Amino acid sequence: MDILFILIPLSVVLAFAILGALAWAVWRGQFEGVEAEGERILEGD
Repeated sequence: MDILFILIPLSVVLAFAILGALAWAVWRGQFEGVEAEGERILEGD
């Protein structure tokens, strides 16, 4: 039972870290032009 006092806060911190990383990636524009990268592969040089 004591392990729950460690695991529950640790999982909450991990969830916030994942959400923070996702929000950072969205705000930095990492997901802009995703379709363009797929089209770039198909185009010839």
